[in-house]
Amino acid sequence: MATTVTLIPGDGIGPEVVNATVRVLEAAGAPLEFERQIAGMHAAEALGNPLPQETLDSIERNGIALKGPLTTPIGAGFRSINVALRKHFELYANVRPAITMQPNPRYDDVNMVIVRENTEGLYVGVENYIGIGDDPHAVAESVMIITRYGSERIIRYAFEYALANDRKKVTLVHKANILKCTHGLFLEIGREIAKEYEGRVEFDDRIVDATAMALVVDPYQFDVIVTENMFGDILSDQVAGLVGGLGFAPGANIGKRASIFEAVHGSAPDIAGQGIANPTALILAACLMLEHLEHHDMAKAIGDALRRALRGDVVTGDLGGSASTQEYTDAVIEQLNA
Repeated sequence: MATTVTLIPGDGIGPEVVNATVRVLEAAGAPLEFERQIAGMHAAEALGNPLPQETLDSIERNGIALKGPLTTPIGAGFRSINVALRKHFELYANVRPAITMQPNPRYDDVNMVIVRENTEGLYVGVENYIGIGDDPHAVAESVMIITRYGSERIIRYAFEYALANDRKKVTLVHKANILKCTHGLFLEIGREIAKEYEGRVEFDDRIVDATAMALVVDPYQFDVIVTENMFGDILSDQVAGLVGGLGFAPGANIGKRASIFEAVHGSAPDIAGQGIANPTALILAACLMLEHLEHHDMAKAIGDALRRALRGDVVTGDLGGSASTQEYTDAVIEQLNA
């Protein structure tokens, strides 16, 4: 039976890359049915709400969604619609693979995964101003929240992900040398959980600044990196840079009630409607979704077709070619059927 997936075209180039991705999935014979919903600027203009209840109900009902990039309207009440979705469905694990696919890359054969805690840390948004004298903004403070429950959940997810995907090592990244309570707790829990996987998955821990340098000097020493929210945000963009940029960066947001798959890049309104957007990141996100649904062979077939297409001349402008979104998608489908 086909799986029903909530499909959110998004804003800017979103509809273009979403339609390209659906074409590839259909060409691959993916057993999926799409229930289209709207969010972001499009929804705000059409319904007066950037995150309509109908869209939330669809994701709740189907338990899985594929979405294009969203624009958060100014003054809409959300700091970020993406963050609002993560909070609403408690999508606690953000999974960001970084795998070399381009010919002549900066680094050959990079293959790692960032597992980022998605609900805690500084991004909980607990911050305020403290007034002194006549200055109401004399001091600004932000509270970092790290819980035992949240830490155990994300660290265990990283180890189970490693086992399920034949990964050999988990590296926990922290700043416990300075943030002794918050990151100290995260590290303490990581070391406790690592003992349960001893002999099956290697474990080490690293301070975040040293990790950032090591990723550039020798990325091959990393396999699965697990870290808290803000560090995960920063490091996942860094590792995307190792393999060609955000155009190759898919993301999976995993929770118990639902999972949402997306391209990490933004809505790029400056090129929207021109038919030149690169859909690779969202196609890769769709591959993550297929793996999540245990259609592993189909995900691999699409990934292999992407690699072959990227070695050809029919690629979009950001990849050094002159192909349109449609022409590039045609090239991927041609390789899929080869």
